[in-house]
Amino acid sequence: MRKLLTEFIGTFFLVLIIGLAVTSGSQFAPITIGTGLMVMAYMGGHVSGAHYNPAVSLAAVMRGALPSNEFLPYVLAQVTGSIVGALMVNVITGQTFAPAPAANASTLAVLLVEILFTFALVLVILNVATSKKTEGNSYYGLAIGFTVMTAAFAGGGISGGAFNPAVWIGPTIVNVILGGGSWSSLWYYLVGPFAGAALAAMVFKIQGAE
Repeated sequence: MRKLLTEFIGTFFLVLIIGLAVTSGSQFAPITIGTGLMVMAYMGGHVSGAHYNPAVSLAAVMRGALPSNEFLPYVLAQVTGSIVGALMVNVITGQTFAPAPAANASTLAVLLVEILFTFALVLVILNVATSKKTEGNSYYGLAIGFTVMTAAFAGGGISGGAFNPAVWIGPTIVNVILGGGSWSSLWYYLVGPFAGAALAAMVFKIQGAE
């Protein structure tokens, strides 16, 4: 229960931070989001692994860092935290939000950005937060947060910068119900992150960093 509570809280704050940063229109939103994830990683890393992302949980199962029977409970906790976080953004700002591809971005471009940067994020997480060779380090949260910040700056304007199915699902549910949004981008944010995460798990094993 403590792991699921941690996953709920971490994902809640991640989505809350994303929503408030995005709806404010700040050009520094990627810095805010990366820093927010960093501090949440330090908050929950020693309890649940601080996944806050179903794609990370999938890679953790493939790597052997998360029992397969805990995968669905983790995802449910993450998605629930995301929904509540998106609702809180609406309560605070009166607005809804949801990651969406740029209007001029091709299908291939959107998928590649989501796959490649999720791959980078998950490979960093596996190496700094699950490897025995880096066990006990104090920089794992910084590495994870900076990866997300870099990904958001570099690819967010193309794909919407989710790199996390939960970051799309919760805000989109709220946006569809309260803001008249659409489900049309769903497959981008499932296929891209899960494919990137699975690829990262395979590369991690090739690296021999376990």
